[in-house]
Amino acid sequence: MTTSLTDPHRWLEDVEGEEALDWVRAHNERAVAALGTTRFEEMREQILEVLDSTEKIPAVVQRGEYLYNFWTDSEHERGVWRRTTWESYRTDDPQWEVLLDVDALAEEEGVGWVWHGAQVLRPSYDRALVALSRGGADADVTREFDLTTKTFVAGGFTREESKGALRWADSSGDVVFAYTDVGEGSMTTSGYPRTVRRWERGTALADAPEVFAGEATDLSVGAAHDFTPGFERDLVWRARAFYDSDVYLLEDGELTRIDVPRSAEPDLHREWLTVELRDDWAVAGRTYPGGSLLAIRFADFRAGSRDFAVLYTPTGTTALVGATWTRHHLVLNVLDDVTNRLEVHTPPSGQGQWRRRPLDLSTAGTGWHAPRLATVAVDAIDRDESDELWLTVSGFLTPTTLARLELDEAGDVVELEPLKSMPEFFDTAGLHVEQHFATSQDGTRVPYFQVGPVPSAENEEVRPLPTLLSGYGGFEIPRLPAYSGAVGRAWLARGGVYVVANIRGGGEYGPRWHQAALKENRHRAYEDFAAVARDLIARGVTDPAHLGAQGGSNGGLLMGNMITGYPELFGAIVCQVPLLDMRRYNRLLAGASWTAEYGDPDDPEQWEFIQTFSPYHRFDPDAQTPPVLFTTSTRDDRVHPGHARKMMALMSEAGKDVTYYENIEGGHGGAATNAQAAFMSALAYEFLWQRLGSS
Repeated sequence: MTTSLTDPHRWLEDVEGEEALDWVRAHNERAVAALGTTRFEEMREQILEVLDSTEKIPAVVQRGEYLYNFWTDSEHERGVWRRTTWESYRTDDPQWEVLLDVDALAEEEGVGWVWHGAQVLRPSYDRALVALSRGGADADVTREFDLTTKTFVAGGFTREESKGALRWADSSGDVVFAYTDVGEGSMTTSGYPRTVRRWERGTALADAPEVFAGEATDLSVGAAHDFTPGFERDLVWRARAFYDSDVYLLEDGELTRIDVPRSAEPDLHREWLTVELRDDWAVAGRTYPGGSLLAIRFADFRAGSRDFAVLYTPTGTTALVGATWTRHHLVLNVLDDVTNRLEVHTPPSGQGQWRRRPLDLSTAGTGWHAPRLATVAVDAIDRDESDELWLTVSGFLTPTTLARLELDEAGDVVELEPLKSMPEFFDTAGLHVEQHFATSQDGTRVPYFQVGPVPSAENEEVRPLPTLLSGYGGFEIPRLPAYSGAVGRAWLARGGVYVVANIRGGGEYGPRWHQAALKENRHRAYEDFAAVARDLIARGVTDPAHLGAQGGSNGGLLMGNMITGYPELFGAIVCQVPLLDMRRYNRLLAGASWTAEYGDPDDPEQWEFIQTFSPYHRFDPDAQTPPVLFTTSTRDDRVHPGHARKMMALMSEAGKDVTYYENIEGGHGGAATNAQAAFMSALAYEFLWQRLGSS
């Protein structure tokens, strides 16, 4: 391991410097020359067909009488924002009213706009605050949009390019909360807003009064208005770091902190306050374990009561991954060994107890049931007005379906109405899904999903099979089953096995699973991933020559540690939009916001353990390494493209088998359009097929 702090490749951190971009273009040309095969073109076309399919489920949100959707396809590369009615949406061919054509706007203004969403004003639903990004970066602009004339409002609220947002601050539509770059001192060292202003129509943003200011070293701040009739209120939040935040009630210009642990997540719905804990909380003579969900009337809480109802307590195999309010109920989504189950919790009307019951979908009388080893998710359609839910189900081999689920006031299922289903984009005959558990270095049981051919005498003869192992392991984000036409067409249908590892650092078992791999314990995530790789080999599914690995962002850091720590296990690695230089990560773009996850490399004591998982410093030019493909984006303003650039340069100088491609657009997602996404995806699969096997 090298721990030298000198860096001969620092010049590659100049994101748009001409010398650095010349270097990028040269490597891009080599990558396309090496990977631009006939098979690559076939996969690119097949993936693009999936992404552009007009048969995809148009995901919608209800705002007033309309259902809103943002849609991309071959005719709308950058997309259209549109709306329809419930009556029309229920048909096989809904009629859409186009509100904003982003392709036309991009052409008119000569800017590669990427849609970042919209906030529709309640309860009039006649205005919206539309966010657009240049090239897919996190930084974006906001413009006020008239939903009646379907035009931007002349002289309306406008926010210049920055990380941040505008949000409606009341129902009049004449006031917004602004948290954005307003000049020197208004942004944190992580590159996010430090101040919140209350901005009235007809005044200058620079003159808008400041309602809150965090510290320069904070992660970010923000504010929002609760529009619930009878419970209107303003909330301000301050994030010091990931997992360390304060939420305040803003009343008559005064801030009152909601007095819960800084690592907890409070949420207000009508008269209720819920608190989701990350750490144990000792209060009022009781100790509530981390991962629990608590509830109390907000008025009682403000009066000093801490007599919480305990709605959920984690076990050794379960974790809370979602809590969704409807008008009368709180629906919990619990993972049990990475399998969903739903519960309905109904608050008392008086001083009684909360009522809990399983959400039994079989009582709907439709014969519907969730397939085994699939992801089931719910979200309120209108949490203020109804007890209706969107129900989404998706599995590795089961196309995503969308239904409307209605509960009665007792919490029982009244109706389950199937609405839409994604088509089958690949042939699943002969394929099945399994769940296995590997044993990590410290004895921890680590689950993983395996998708591939049903075991038979025929395929036993052709093993080891080309196998792609994917993982993330960070920020309490779980990896769950999901249908992917791209994975199906480019990997599974061509004879590959696809594996998703549920390693520590993620959220598959709640906060404890995440916290087990923070900072000095980061190595546990990498040991877990290696344990899954070894289990696949031990079970005879594959061997190191036919085992590939793929991950992006924090998962790219995971890949970097496979390259430098476990090269003997893999035949090829795809490392996407990665963190790799952990000595300087906190000084590059949004990196300072992740010190709660990885530690502070500027602290000598913390650098001692950080350098043990910094691939840029762990790299040994004399050690054997598997073939690697690095991909990133010039427009990624979250994870600096310099990470991938510098690691590529380091490994290339050592004569390693490394390939590099950098998309000029794309942001942290790596692509700004479906065409770009298909191209980047096909590059990765072609690289893997070339190194792991042919099909």
